[in-house]
Amino acid sequence: MSGHDGDQRVTHDGDGTGGRAQCPSHPHTHAAASSTTRLAVVLALTATVLAAEVVAALLSGSLALLADAGHMATDSAGVVIALAAAVLARRPASDRSTWGMRRAEVIGAALQAGMLSVVGLVVAVRAVIDLVRPSEVAAAPMLVMGVIGLAANAAALLVLAGGRGESLNMRAAFLEVANDALGSVGVVVAAIVIALTGWQRADAVASLLIVVLIVPRAVSLLHSAGSVLMDLTPQDLDLGEVRRHLTGLDGVVAVHDLHAWTVASGLPVLTAHVVVTDERYAAGATDDLLRAMQSCVAEHFPVRIAHSTFQIEPAGHREPGSCA
Repeated sequence: MSGHDGDQRVTHDGDGTGGRAQCPSHPHTHAAASSTTRLAVVLALTATVLAAEVVAALLSGSLALLADAGHMATDSAGVVIALAAAVLARRPASDRSTWGMRRAEVIGAALQAGMLSVVGLVVAVRAVIDLVRPSEVAAAPMLVMGVIGLAANAAALLVLAGGRGESLNMRAAFLEVANDALGSVGVVVAAIVIALTGWQRADAVASLLIVVLIVPRAVSLLHSAGSVLMDLTPQDLDLGEVRRHLTGLDGVVAVHDLHAWTVASGLPVLTAHVVVTDERYAAGATDDLLRAMQSCVAEHFPVRIAHSTFQIEPAGHREPGSCA
């Protein structure tokens, strides 16, 4: 239990520091190092294929191949952002940046979602134009590059598969490459259709299919990143249920100023003011209650909150300006 202030309030912090001001320690450094290595390998693969696809698209006149190259360019930019975020995430916390640079990966995911949306819009407009006035497409280079792109994406997926659950950045990078692989499949199929039937619109149809893959994912990424940046309550956490569980503990009268948000992937945080009976507060019997509250928010709900801060107050205490 930490020291008392003038109004006899006691602040308990779920990270075990007892409310002392210090930089939090979280087991993410090893994961960040692993992410950096994985992303560097994927960046080398995507950048190589991107250069080859642009050349092949210009030579063949294939919009589907150019769309896939645009998607690959977005992926490469996204991987660069994710790589930078992974490097920043390894920086230690300080008094000026108490959580370190963990939120950089969320900002990177938001930027990536924006780029995906722009690419999707541009490709969709161009594909509709080509459906109306199809252009001649050389199927052979389109097919070759589609196969090369698919092989590179398959290799990148293998590299990222083991780390896709580490952060929002890694999930975004994995989904980027997975959709790239599907885009490459679309390029290959379109090339085969054109070679066998001469139906040039297959290229535009494949482009639209790639757009269908891009846009929903971009919206999903933007929603997830925006929720974190706006400090919204984690999606799977019901604060009403949390309040009911806390007030159901022995000696708890009420809970107010209950807040929960996500600092970065895998780092949800919760704070609350907990009002207890005057008798329990006066007796100083709050340690068991503190452990019960920490265990409740860390184990009972779908979002496991390991970093929680509870301020315990007597029932007679009144704090002006508190919110529910």
